[in-house]
Amino acid sequence: MMLEGLIGQVEPAMTNPARLPPLETWTPPLSGDMALTIAADGRWYHEGRVMSRPRLVRLLSTILRREADGDYYLVSPVEKWRIQVEDRPLLIVDADREADAPGGGWRLTTNLGDTLVLGREHRLALSPMPGGDVIPEVPVRHGLAARLNRNVYYRLLDVAESRQVAGSEEWGLVSGGVWQPLGRLEPDA
Repeated sequence: MMLEGLIGQVEPAMTNPARLPPLETWTPPLSGDMALTIAADGRWYHEGRVMSRPRLVRLLSTILRREADGDYYLVSPVEKWRIQVEDRPLLIVDADREADAPGGGWRLTTNLGDTLVLGREHRLALSPMPGGDVIPEVPVRHGLAARLNRNVYYRLLDVAESRQVAGSEEWGLVSGGVWQPLGRLEPDA
């Protein structure tokens, strides 16, 4: 019932799906924990069942934020529900080279339709996944980050170059005039 109530509060305000709600202005008290989990593979589960309506998942993603305590919350003007995220709430599923972008930019697209251009504001960072593999992620919005999906990671590695960064060799590329790390080369033991 709490999920339906939350949707009912936000859905009428979403007349323009391209526009995000003003989460930074919404500061309701914590309502509790919701039985909603975003799996590492990008699937959303409510009460243990996969959420199969893409529009609903997209709507909920627009009211998702990560706060300073490291937890993830679905937020409306009057409610705030903590949810679980196994790794990152978003996945980068496509990457296109922007031919006319200064510095040879790359446009990334998430599994839920967000788009961003790698640059100073949206910069790759290396971080471990739950299994320990170090795969790049990129900040998207409201404290949320997106992990590079395997196909995008390998596509970017295909055009990567190596550089010395802070005393170690790193694979990466330049986008928006900024070095974007894809991985570190381990010295032979």
